[in-house]
Amino acid sequence: MDLPRPDPALPHLADVAPSVLAAMGVPGFPARLALPGDVRGACVLMIDGLGAELLDAHAADAPVLAGLRGPVLQVGFPATTAAGLAAVGTGCRSGEHGMVGMTFRLPAVGVVNALRWRPHPWGEDLRERATPEQVQPQATVFERAASAGMAVSVVSGAQFDGSGLTRAVLRGGRYVGVHALGDLAATVRDAVAEGGFCYGYHADLDLVGHVHGPGSPAWRLQLRQVDTLVESIVEGLPPGALLVVVADHGMVSLDENAVVDLDSMTELSEGLDGIGGEVRARHLYVGEGALDDVVATWREILGDRAWVVARDEAIAAGWFGDRVADDVRWRIGDVVVAACGRAGVLRRSAEPIESSLVGQHGSHTDAEQRVPLLLAHR
Repeated sequence: MDLPRPDPALPHLADVAPSVLAAMGVPGFPARLALPGDVRGACVLMIDGLGAELLDAHAADAPVLAGLRGPVLQVGFPATTAAGLAAVGTGCRSGEHGMVGMTFRLPAVGVVNALRWRPHPWGEDLRERATPEQVQPQATVFERAASAGMAVSVVSGAQFDGSGLTRAVLRGGRYVGVHALGDLAATVRDAVAEGGFCYGYHADLDLVGHVHGPGSPAWRLQLRQVDTLVESIVEGLPPGALLVVVADHGMVSLDENAVVDLDSMTELSEGLDGIGGEVRARHLYVGEGALDDVVATWREILGDRAWVVARDEAIAAGWFGDRVADDVRWRIGDVVVAACGRAGVLRRSAEPIESSLVGQHGSHTDAEQRVPLLLAHR
């Protein structure tokens, strides 16, 4: 199969925050997207899991979101939350910010879960052993904007305050922990009204999609709640304010007939020293001399259910962006497996919760890669 490559005609999720700050007149940020000028207060609101195809298919459930519909963005590989939040927070692709999966390998630590900042699949908190500011050392857009004199706030769940991922990719702004949709809407409105730059985050659409499937009745009802959230924020925008709504990835429902269980197939485990990534985007860390055999075995067993490529092939195809930092290269699997269609590589023993989920994401399909750019300007 031909390897998928980034679409050069589509802007990237990493372009959003720098472009908003450029529209606000903050020096040092490139205007990568065409946005309104003379912006005097702005919010980038991340709706986890809101794929462009899903919004278009269910526009009747989200008339406000559909009415704000702008161009499509691509999120890059892997299409997952840790990478998406890092793209917004740093303005970089995954090859530079280093959040190359939900789980990935770190030197002297092993495979870590970037969402929980713990060893994968279980273990103690790693914030002291794997200092988030060293794992992702680049200055965030929030740090740079604050240094330029902008009032910056990060509005997200109170439970994420001080988490490893927050410290790694969202540091630099005043963190405001919220507890519910109304809390989030009111806090964002206040931050924008005061003329600052705000990042907001809502997680529940993704959660419902994982559990019940994207497009399910439960998912559609949750989408209606998100539409009300955005409507509440738009209604309170003062003159000169800008709201930019984006997502970190889309989602697909797995086909049970297209999945394999890595933990129950000994031939797939042969030659492996470690396993990272997630169901639709796996990193395979290979023992010395086993690379060719691992690639051959995985390609034979998975067939057209996945792209199975060596690290250098994935990098050369641009999966992680134009530049891959030296310390990031080691985090990428010796072999990278990206699912096609509705397939997936489960680990029912090691990852029982993740393997039970209906909705998944991470790979290269348009349903996962393409997210909407929604704009409201007063």
